[in-house]
Amino acid sequence: MKVVTQRLPDSQVILEIEVEPERLERSLDKAYRRLVQRLDVPGFRKGKAPRPMLERYLGRDALLHEAMDVLIPEVYREALETEGIDPIDMPQVEVLSQEPPLIKATVPVRPTVELGDYLLLRLPREPVEATTAEVDEALEELRQRYALHEPVDRPVAMGDIVRARVHAHSDREVFADDDFEFRLQEGQVVLLPGFTEALVGAKKGAAQEFTLTIPDDYSQRVLAGKPCHFSVTVHDIKQERLPELNDDFAREVGEGFPSLQALRERLENDIRERKQARADQEYRDKAIDALVAAAQAIEFPPVLVERDIDRLLKDEARSPTGGDIDRQLQSAFAGRKAPEQTREELRAIAEGRVRRSLALSKLAELEGISVEASDIDNEIERVASSVGPQGEQIRRMFNNPEGRDAIQRTLLTQKTLDRLVSIVSEEKEVAGGPAEATA
Repeated sequence: MKVVTQRLPDSQVILEIEVEPERLERSLDKAYRRLVQRLDVPGFRKGKAPRPMLERYLGRDALLHEAMDVLIPEVYREALETEGIDPIDMPQVEVLSQEPPLIKATVPVRPTVELGDYLLLRLPREPVEATTAEVDEALEELRQRYALHEPVDRPVAMGDIVRARVHAHSDREVFADDDFEFRLQEGQVVLLPGFTEALVGAKKGAAQEFTLTIPDDYSQRVLAGKPCHFSVTVHDIKQERLPELNDDFAREVGEGFPSLQALRERLENDIRERKQARADQEYRDKAIDALVAAAQAIEFPPVLVERDIDRLLKDEARSPTGGDIDRQLQSAFAGRKAPEQTREELRAIAEGRVRRSLALSKLAELEGISVEASDIDNEIERVASSVGPQGEQIRRMFNNPEGRDAIQRTLLTQKTLDRLVSIVSEEKEVAGGPAEATA
């Protein structure tokens, strides 16, 4: 057997395997012995037909196909061992010639990652503040939440909360026919543009008649652009009365605050914490992007991208049955896009995810980051303790090889990200460590 190896730049290896005729002949003989036991050849008892008769009955191509089905995996495994190649997935196999056998196998191998001088990476942090305007907005939201809705005996005015029977039709098609409760607010569309404004001045119990035009981009194309006649009978009108912003209001909010100033301070702190959490996540994302951008090389076989696209599509399909991915896609994207088009649109996202994952994995390797069994035990206990009566169920769910492996991956990613953030933070000085490594 002769093997010619060609390494490709995207972590793939091409093996061209030439099989000697004598070995093919032995494989053909084995194929004959298998087939003759399964087939009825006219004029012969099962298993007794000579090879020439079987070959004439089936055709030589059929015998070759049977022989190659066994021969290809054998010579492929031998070629991997001879050339010292460690595949990470199944190869793409092409039979260039059957006689003599010439087989081409494209083999995905482990990615190559060179991070370069990652210890020199630095990213500035933007300060996080809660502005007075943001606190004022949060206070106004609280006022809205604690507002009183008082019935009034007058025509509808902007800002009111209205309960009404709405009947609307367009070109003999019923557009709406039900009871609705809604607030009339400037600039907010209810049912159709202009509906809110048309109700201003309506009296309780009297039908308000008006006609509006359905927008051209309306989802039901048959109605788009057509006039729609409304008949609206108002049942109830309520006006909103907002509480005064004072210490009494602060004492009624939530668990109660001694003063309006104390409430403002709490809101300011909450806003700052939320903004800090978002900023921390954005900073981690930028740190990973910087790590990837500074890498000298991140090469990987296309199969890793295909795997990640499959994961993204399965998340989108959310099939509880775990069915075939193509069936999931047909269902999830029915009437929208073909699965092939969706895969192509996700390709750039998947490539970015693979690059980031490989860069982080290499960083964990270079920095000697690992997760101990005790770390996994502690995480399971932390999650179980946080859910109260369901804690024992959580322990059973995760305390198995598959669950522990999932937690191990999550904890390893968290530890690696923490280390990366400590490296790129301006206030953190990092000394020592490798400057470059290759997977």
